[in-house]
Amino acid sequence: MQNQSEVSSQKQREITRLCVHTALLLLQHGAESALVVALTTRLGLALGVDSVECALTPNAVIVTTLTDGHCLTTTRKNIDKGINMKVVTDVHHIVIAAEHRIYSLEQVKSKLENMKPIKYNRYFVVLMIGLSCASFAHLSGGDNLICLITFIASSIAMYIRQELSVRHFNPLIVFCCTAFVASMISGLALKFQLGNDAQIALASSVLLLVPGFPLINSLADILKGHVNMGLARWSIATVLTFGACMGIVFALNVLNIANWGY
Repeated sequence: MQNQSEVSSQKQREITRLCVHTALLLLQHGAESALVVALTTRLGLALGVDSVECALTPNAVIVTTLTDGHCLTTTRKNIDKGINMKVVTDVHHIVIAAEHRIYSLEQVKSKLENMKPIKYNRYFVVLMIGLSCASFAHLSGGDNLICLITFIASSIAMYIRQELSVRHFNPLIVFCCTAFVASMISGLALKFQLGNDAQIALASSVLLLVPGFPLINSLADILKGHVNMGLARWSIATVLTFGACMGIVFALNVLNIANWGY
């Protein structure tokens, strides 16, 4: 039979694995660093360890738990899986349930292991992206023709982005090619002076590439003391923005448009 210390050690290992799994799920799907650390710590304490320490890097998560003077540390590699607030919300609910003793350790393990991100139909996403960019064009003063051109350009660009992403191209290449396609189509309006203000279509069709979430998270991380994570996220957002800018410039060169005031 196993003695009490062996049972306690096994439980601590299981709790540590659940804590690092929780941190990974949150970090991989777009949660800010302070929330990742807070929920990971709360889960560990709710499941019975004395303390939890969580350290985040852009490429890894390090979690240390302490129980009865015994320290256990584990590390997991972090791979970005895209922004999904449904996962973040579900993990938050699991942690709250564990704190209120609604879920046991085994139930928490089962919930985390069976969690799957909900993804919308890709064609529905294409449609909504097209409508959102067309709406921006309308709010900027574009007429019906400008809104239609923006809708077509952004929808096709989003489809290209999906196709490149599913084939695991480098994000910089994905953003560059997507911006190129969107600018080529909407740039025709500027080339042939279609609509009441062709520049609106060119500007609105590439709004789908604005890395707003990474930029917001980077600022939140820096303000809350996670400077390394904040700078890393800011750097990624800057590189992606640079890729989008390259795509726009290439498209304008192909269309022989010297500037947006053509």
